[in-house]
Amino acid sequence: MTRIAVPIFVRDSAEVAAALDEAQRAAAAGARLIEWRVDALPNEETEGIQAAINLIKESPLPCILTRRTVDEGGECTENDIQRGVFFSAIAHCGFLPKFFDFELASFQKHASPWRSILNIDEHEVSLILSCHDFDGRPADLIQRAEAMTNEPACDVIKLVWTARSLRDNLEAFDLLSERRKPMIALCMGRFGLMSRVLAPKFGGFVTYACLEADDASAPGQPTVEELQDLYRFDRIGPATKVYGVIGWPVEHSQGPRIHNAGFEAVEHDGVYLPLPIPPEYEHFKATVGSFVDHERLDFRGASVTIPHKENLLRFVKERGGTVDPLAERIGAANTLVVEDDGSLACMNTDAPAAIDALCKGMEIEPAGLDGRRVAVFGAGGVARAVVAALCDAGASVTIFNRTPEKAETLAAHQKAATVGRGGVEVGDVDALAHDQFDVYVNCTPLGMAGGPDADQSPLPEDAPLDERTTVFDTVYTPQRTPLIKQAEARGARTIVGSEMFLSQAAMQFERWTGKPGPMVVFRATVEGPG
Repeated sequence: MTRIAVPIFVRDSAEVAAALDEAQRAAAAGARLIEWRVDALPNEETEGIQAAINLIKESPLPCILTRRTVDEGGECTENDIQRGVFFSAIAHCGFLPKFFDFELASFQKHASPWRSILNIDEHEVSLILSCHDFDGRPADLIQRAEAMTNEPACDVIKLVWTARSLRDNLEAFDLLSERRKPMIALCMGRFGLMSRVLAPKFGGFVTYACLEADDASAPGQPTVEELQDLYRFDRIGPATKVYGVIGWPVEHSQGPRIHNAGFEAVEHDGVYLPLPIPPEYEHFKATVGSFVDHERLDFRGASVTIPHKENLLRFVKERGGTVDPLAERIGAANTLVVEDDGSLACMNTDAPAAIDALCKGMEIEPAGLDGRRVAVFGAGGVARAVVAALCDAGASVTIFNRTPEKAETLAAHQKAATVGRGGVEVGDVDALAHDQFDVYVNCTPLGMAGGPDADQSPLPEDAPLDERTTVFDTVYTPQRTPLIKQAEARGARTIVGSEMFLSQAAMQFERWTGKPGPMVVFRATVEGPG
């Protein structure tokens, strides 16, 4: 079983009581190991060594003792001889930790005396040999893994490096799968979360987590609560299927919350992760292709959001997969399915979800959209779906976009593909100040939490809004975006993005699991009880 370890830094003997209290909270949250980081405890003072002994003696969980130097990414300023004195005092105090953690390079330099100091040959304490790279993947990663494997004193191999892309996680999984000793293989940074969450799937010995997000000891480290409550860490095993949300950025997505809660509700052995992929098609193709082809990952599908919806359609076509006719007509897809036989399929759940959310919010049937004047902001993947759905319902659509050429391209595509009675044209942004529409739909990332334009609305302040107008924002994080607040202040009817989001997510969920999306669970997860 993969253990969750919580690193706790103790820099002064006065911090021992608080650190032990933190360790108790970590144990209650689901941690199974404590890593006492004693880098900065003073060596020359008896109280510093005594503080470390007290931490070991009173630890509520089995513990790792680590004293990493500045050169190793820690805080200790001692030379190796001074560190040896510190560990010698610990080794002879009568209260040993479960593990000592040493960097491979330091141990190789002082292997013989440190073996003696740590009583390793008598097996009174186990040794974790570590290799950390905070800049990227070390060129000799495989050689370091082999050196640790061949070191008789090494009980656990620990390899940690900064991921350059999501594909680095796959190498961590391969190392774990082919290990000949207990191993920790983790990636740091924004691309490394899946290595931490999926460690149990590949037999990782330990994954590291923090109690509070601000206390992370390495970039990209999740909290214990996130591992246990969001990703259902203790439920992950070799047969767990992997799903995710692909986008750039993607950290704001509520997808992991609702889909993981849904998997729990229907007892589906799956886990859903944020999967950040840079916007270029080459990144999308290389990453998603490597996931699909990986023999051990069990990658079974993904939600695809800005800016990759058109990339998904292209990718599935190039792979000879099945494209849903609606997605083909729209020119964008938001759902990837990897079938049992490894073949690919994609579909677009945005279009039907948009109409569902709009009609429920306006309290009309889809036929009630016939002849309505609708302004759509944006010309990307979401806009493609919304424009197609509105035209099919007979609405008269005007597209507004910062880049008029993209709007013209979308309008031309829709005119050629439409099967409904609705029309489509490109509008001049200046006209928004005086030309009133029945419905406004935002399909841009303006107002999205965490984005560069989180405080902006696509609609001018002087736009004509009143109680006859409906404003629909497809951005769902936050619930009340700047556009929604603007519309509320003017008395317009508003429809928040979570309505469309939940509807399209339920369709995705059913396609992946064969079971209806549990809407009650989804809604409670996003909006909270009541």
